[in-house]
Amino acid sequence: MIVQKFGGTSVADATRMREVAENVRRTRARGDDVVLVVSAMGKETDELLQLADAVSKTQPGREMDMLVTAGERKSIALMCMALHDMGIPADSFTGSQAGFLTDTNHRNAKILEVRPHRISETVDAGRVAVVAGAQGVSTDNNVTFLGRGGSDTTAVALAHGLGADACELFTDVSGVFTTDPRVCQSARKIPRISFDELLEMTAVGCPKPVMRSVEVARAYQVPLHVRSAFTWEPGTWVVEQEPSMEKAIISAVVPDISQAKVTVSRVLDEPGVAATLFRHLADEDVNVDMIVQNVSEDGHTDISFTVPREQLECSNEVTARYIAEIGAVGVTTDDSIGRVSVVGAGMASNPGVAATMFETLSNNGINIEMISTSAIRISCVVDEADVDAATVALHDAFELHRG
Repeated sequence: MIVQKFGGTSVADATRMREVAENVRRTRARGDDVVLVVSAMGKETDELLQLADAVSKTQPGREMDMLVTAGERKSIALMCMALHDMGIPADSFTGSQAGFLTDTNHRNAKILEVRPHRISETVDAGRVAVVAGAQGVSTDNNVTFLGRGGSDTTAVALAHGLGADACELFTDVSGVFTTDPRVCQSARKIPRISFDELLEMTAVGCPKPVMRSVEVARAYQVPLHVRSAFTWEPGTWVVEQEPSMEKAIISAVVPDISQAKVTVSRVLDEPGVAATLFRHLADEDVNVDMIVQNVSEDGHTDISFTVPREQLECSNEVTARYIAEIGAVGVTTDDSIGRVSVVGAGMASNPGVAATMFETLSNNGINIEMISTSAIRISCVVDEADVDAATVALHDAFELHRG
């Protein structure tokens, strides 16, 4: 059994839906059962959100979830019609009908359990189940939306629940690349990558697949195949790192211009201050990423941290509100930063990666503002204007074009 997920661009119109239906026919002809997970068509979710803005400034979470999940319900019905037209029996299912139980957090619900009994019965009957992505039903029996990119998570969770052989995530790109092909012409598609490496890549800016789906796939060992719904060529397999697999020192360079920096000046350097600051930010659902604290001077220090740009205004307001409580002098923000990261499973056992990265940036006149690391990743904050040059230089320095 294969679970295949198709994003908005893959089912954007009637022609695209018929092409997806033809792919289902080819897959079934090879002897595989198929379960489809589909997103809303094209830009429909954006259009629904714009309509909500035009109608009202008051947008209760429950009603917004009812609204945005309507796009997927439209997609599953039309997809079933396309399949029936090709003589392929199919049934559509909303998230709740497919057995997705979620928490009560509207607009960004988390999956608690998947009970795919009806999907299994449909497949056993020789039919194709077409499931609405990014939605479920909450423990208090309300429709919930899993958030942007939630269809990827739906597909992976369903593949686990059904015991599928693999989950194929069809997008508008042909796989996972060594870097952004739009930035670096020598970017190369990676045929096989580990869960850990891809998880690090998605955490620092790789847009597809979404990070939550990779987390679920790694947790339940669901093999992923990221591939294109436009060329249908083999893409990138995401699997557990095998002991026998040769570990590339660096697998990818990931550019990211989605972050902004907040600096809190002359904070009291004493226990509990950082905890207070970041607790207030967490209470406002601010997603803090990199954090740097300077060396203490006269009992005070500076703390800098990065947040998504769309949360910069909130971060600034929260920090300024509690500035007296943490004994700080002021708050400054910078939305002109970028981040470039190198990721590789072989990094942990190969010294010199950081030195090569820093030397490469220095040789290209690129200043490093912040640094963070993990066992298989190094990230540097640089000026936004330098991100593309840094990406190309690092891709060349680690010879990722060679394969």
